[in-house]
Amino acid sequence: MLPKNNEIAMSKEDLLENYAGVPEVAKRLNVHPESVRRLIRQGKLPAIKFGNKWLVEKAILEQFASRYDPRPGNKATLL
Repeated sequence: MLPKNNEIAMSKEDLLENYAGVPEVAKRLNVHPESVRRLIRQGKLPAIKFGNKWLVEKAILEQFASRYDPRPGNKATLL
């Protein structure tokens, strides 16, 4: 059975409220957006690709940020 029009769930914004885009992640980590993309490519920061944008779950971002040091030579790890 299909939902009625007033029951059709959440908007795109509601569905994505638990995710941060690259600019928001860069601001949170105090790094350049390309550094965020590099962390994602290297597998150090888990993310999903939605269309042509990378999205990081906000809970994972906070966990990562608590251990991340953007200074050169410091290793960034999630665990």
